[in-house]
Amino acid sequence: MVEKLKRIEVEEKLKSLGLAVFTPREFAGVFGIAIKRSTNFISTNLKSGLFFKLRNNFYMIKDSNPNYFFIANKLYRPSYISLETALSHYKIIPEVVYGITSITAKASREFKTPVGVFGYQSIKKGAFTGYGLQSWEGEGVLLADAEKALADYLYFVDLKKVLLNDRLELKRINKKKLIQYVNLFKRPGMAKLIEQIYAQYKKPRKIY
Repeated sequence: MVEKLKRIEVEEKLKSLGLAVFTPREFAGVFGIAIKRSTNFISTNLKSGLFFKLRNNFYMIKDSNPNYFFIANKLYRPSYISLETALSHYKIIPEVVYGITSITAKASREFKTPVGVFGYQSIKKGAFTGYGLQSWEGEGVLLADAEKALADYLYFVDLKKVLLNDRLELKRINKKKLIQYVNLFKRPGMAKLIEQIYAQYKKPRKIY
């Protein structure tokens, strides 16, 4: 029965199972209770401060250390970490990125949560590839290959939705692999962008 659940025991069990972020259905399954009772317990403990809401039907233990990549994967599926977040992770761009950027095959979305902003940009299903399961802070997360993260980024540059970063570090990029990913988008302008970024990269870098 949900009324017999104790806060400390609930918190410990969820953490032990790696469910610091959970849905009411997952909560019900863990504790063997009905969805309605699960929802009631969560609602009560939102008010008590044990949990907080990330988005509809997604909750988090307040006293936990969030794995932002894992949260991003879970909040909106299917999705994988890419774009500026992945480019920063691979040190292809020098900037530190504070929001978490992902690619999805569904509609583009953005979620502003108590732990940060999670953005999801849509691409066609034929280009929804080039990612894999990687370990990040003890969790398995779906993260784009470096070349796919760059291809995704160039797609949105070609759409004129973002400006091209002029400080791309391409030594970690396999150009042949990048071109293979770019070809999935079937946009001639992206091939021209590859020529542009490599021509820019070969120029002497300014020392400030």
